[in-house]
Amino acid sequence: MKNSKAIIITILGILTSIVSLAQDQTVKGIILDAQAEYPLIGATIQLVGSDPVQGAVADVDGKFRIENVRVGRQTFAVTYLGYKSITLPNVLVTSGKEVVLRVLLEESVEKLEEVVVTADADKDLPINDLAKVSARTFSLEEVTRFSGGRNDVAKLATSFAGVNATNDARNDIVVRGNSPVGLLWRVEGIPIATTNHFATQGTTGGPVNALNTNLLRTSDFLTGAFPAEYGNANAAVFDVFFRNGNTDKFEFTGQMSAFSGLEFMAEGPLNKKNNSSFVASYRYGIASLAATGTSATPYYQDLSFKVNLGNTKIGRFELFGLGGKSSIDFLGDEIDETDLFADPSQNAFVENELGLMGLAHTLRLSQNTYLKTSLGASTNFNEYIQDNRMLDVNDELIGKYRATNLRNRENRYTITSTLNTKFNSQWSMRAGFLNETYDLNLFIEDRDDRASIPDNNNDGVPDYFLIFRDVDEQFNLLQTYAQAEYKFTDDISTTFGVHTQYHEFMNDFILEPRAAASWQSSPVQRWSLAYGLHGQAIPTPILFLQEETSQGMTERTNEDLNFMKAHHFVLAMDRNLGTNWRLKTEVYYQSLYDVPVEPTPSSYSVLNEGNDFIFEEKGSLVNEGSGSNYGIETTLEKFFSNNYYMLLTASLFDSQYEGSDGVERSTAFNNNYVLNVLFGKEWKFGPNGRNAWTFDTKMTTSGGRPYTPIDLQATRDNAGREIRMEEVAYSESYGEYFRWDVKLGVRMNRPKVSHQFFVDFQNVTNRKNEFVRRYNSVTDQINVVEQIGFFPDVMYRIQF
Repeated sequence: MKNSKAIIITILGILTSIVSLAQDQTVKGIILDAQAEYPLIGATIQLVGSDPVQGAVADVDGKFRIENVRVGRQTFAVTYLGYKSITLPNVLVTSGKEVVLRVLLEESVEKLEEVVVTADADKDLPINDLAKVSARTFSLEEVTRFSGGRNDVAKLATSFAGVNATNDARNDIVVRGNSPVGLLWRVEGIPIATTNHFATQGTTGGPVNALNTNLLRTSDFLTGAFPAEYGNANAAVFDVFFRNGNTDKFEFTGQMSAFSGLEFMAEGPLNKKNNSSFVASYRYGIASLAATGTSATPYYQDLSFKVNLGNTKIGRFELFGLGGKSSIDFLGDEIDETDLFADPSQNAFVENELGLMGLAHTLRLSQNTYLKTSLGASTNFNEYIQDNRMLDVNDELIGKYRATNLRNRENRYTITSTLNTKFNSQWSMRAGFLNETYDLNLFIEDRDDRASIPDNNNDGVPDYFLIFRDVDEQFNLLQTYAQAEYKFTDDISTTFGVHTQYHEFMNDFILEPRAAASWQSSPVQRWSLAYGLHGQAIPTPILFLQEETSQGMTERTNEDLNFMKAHHFVLAMDRNLGTNWRLKTEVYYQSLYDVPVEPTPSSYSVLNEGNDFIFEEKGSLVNEGSGSNYGIETTLEKFFSNNYYMLLTASLFDSQYEGSDGVERSTAFNNNYVLNVLFGKEWKFGPNGRNAWTFDTKMTTSGGRPYTPIDLQATRDNAGREIRMEEVAYSESYGEYFRWDVKLGVRMNRPKVSHQFFVDFQNVTNRKNEFVRRYNSVTDQINVVEQIGFFPDVMYRIQF
């Protein structure tokens, strides 16, 4: 009996050891100099709180590897002689996937012999060390953690200070009262028109983002006074990077989400000798299961990949790409007047494509200098076909006719090259150029509800189409930049530089100075100040619009427009409130000028474009308008520690513009205030706390969006095409926006497999916020269209 008990105890002990070992994971990565990105040989990384001590020393390539790290959230400390040490908190370790870290250390200006500088780095600092203000990082873990995010990086940004999103049906990003048209998307340094399915020409948002968050590495989001390398944007920059695949072993991810769809991802080594690898993911949308704001069924799919060809004698090559297709059919007899996107008197058919392919080459010229050159080709296609349904007095279909044909294709061919050098611990410089060759094929003809088009045979069908764009053009947009950083001490640094743009079609050139300074006034407080002049090209739907100049005839009248421009001023204060708390406040002012407006007195301004799915048909515009945005933003954040986090962001702002009538008005994006409160907590369970129950919540409220009231009688007299009371533009506002999301989930770690599951109860109060007020031809009235009510989003992920 005693022998049996001994055997059983021995077996249980062995099994416990095996299971315990199986719950451990490898943490590996690379440690680099922050400015020149050369490997820091001998740098040390240590798992904080480990007993016995677990850690590693970086090898000749700067690489490290720590085996048998316990799953869960861990903290690592990184040190190197003569460099500022940093702490990496809240690193999520799971059993199904190795953790890969990319650590950048900043060299100390104040030379200390045989002493390690021990000041911790701020956890919110951007990857781009030249960005001193209005910038923060975002990671895969944050995108999936925050409630209401729908696995969408654009939705994640709405939790940050200065960002306003009162549209549940799209992910347009409104920053500091600027139009979402002013957003720049960059993927691996290549500008791309949009990363969204169902996007329309000239816009940057959409209902579903095609960027797969599982492929992203930690990236930057910037909201003002950008460094000199960013151009052709007035509002914000999403600077997105794909991560490399695992160079040592094959790993797989499967995922299902109501909004982002079904997904399968694979990654692994190609050649272990030169550290080459791949990562690729395919997703198929299943948004018919989700609350999308329409009864029509959207179809979409996308593919993302990155191939790292490893180190060669002539440098490192990386191939990356993104592609997506989407379509939706709005059938009038299946749509009601509450649909966010469609009209029951019409049949509409939408097709979209987007794509990006790029090849990057990095050549190290010396330890302190490297040259990175990238070639890219991107495409953005959208087609819209509309048939108007002809009904009798009993609402029975008696016929239909083609009302709109739209087909837009924008191809871009990009070459960009950046020289990055570090002269010493105080001086560093980055300079380069970016040239985009635009190949445009844009066409739209329309006869939908146009009173100017006769119906001479009285058959209810307008006699001809008006052509509003018929474009087959090629032109270049050339950008150059140079920016230097000088560190007076470890606490005081400054950057200064210049960005230039030349638009071949507009034949316009702009020189944009940029400068910023940062002062660490105490160990817990930092002050920053930045200025930048930023120019943006006129959106192509405006630039190439053909205005109706006589009955049945149109011609381009906006071709002589120049860059819109904006002065950005930002003052920021960051203060650490203890180990894991920080308070950040920014005050900003933007002065916009050379804004296109109409030549005769009116309230129109391009600054309000992006407020709808399409652009207004305004021709003969001149660069004589202006605008201003100013406000204050506060962020109180507790970084994840002690099993919980908290984020509170508050923004107070005013966004004004002047049209050609000289009257100052609110812009379409002047909500005045935005408040976000986020909280999350985890409860560990299981052996060694390897599993966790998760709770996350987000509450958002903001002022109502301004709008221009509709003149009902004038609209009826105009064949049903809306006529707005332009003399009182944006004088009324929709109701205040409020939304509360609650997410419950669980994270499970099993031998070599991890599982994550959550249910995100979005809009738990079922508050149906006002979306738009529009004329409805069926009811012959101005109806209120409401946004999406309560809906539970579900996600399951497995990694092995």
